[in-house]
Amino acid sequence: MMRELIKERIGQVVALFQSIDEDTMASIESAAQMIIDCIRKDGAVYVLGNGGSAADSQHFVGEMVGRFLKERKPFRFVALTTNTSILTCIGNDYAFDKVFERQVEASVRPGDVLFAISTSGNSENIILALQKARDMGCITIGLAGLTGGRMAELCDVLIRVPSVLTPRIQECHIFIIHVLSELIEQYLYQNSSNEG
Repeated sequence: MMRELIKERIGQVVALFQSIDEDTMASIESAAQMIIDCIRKDGAVYVLGNGGSAADSQHFVGEMVGRFLKERKPFRFVALTTNTSILTCIGNDYAFDKVFERQVEASVRPGDVLFAISTSGNSENIILALQKARDMGCITIGLAGLTGGRMAELCDVLIRVPSVLTPRIQECHIFIIHVLSELIEQYLYQNSSNEG
């Protein structure tokens, strides 16, 4: 019984990865190029999400501030999910919906990138942060599920995973984050060859 469930889930993952189409790949390319351009102009990339997407946000930032495959200088990536004093202060004094919007207003500058991760694309705190970033002249990139939800109208580029199942979307999200990490390193530091 357990083995059958394992096989079924592996089959779902394989089918999902095989269903990634040219449009999705083009969105990944566009997002990578926007991030590369931002970093080349000494901008910063701010990453956010809730729950599992918060963990993915921090994973992405870890790859970029530490390293992914190449030995190189760190990139200016910041996770807006990590400062518990800020998150609880804003959540308590204002509302949980505001926990990212206030941080965007405080730290993000025109030309920076706000990279939002949400399986549904409908989390209110993500929507408010994206709207604030757009109002401030920032580049907005989203990583979401099949429809993109409300994020779709607020992102300069939206990478959609062709699934409605949260676990499968999240598994594909981390794959996309790794692809983005590799593209960013490769195109910014093509002469770096040390791998770790």
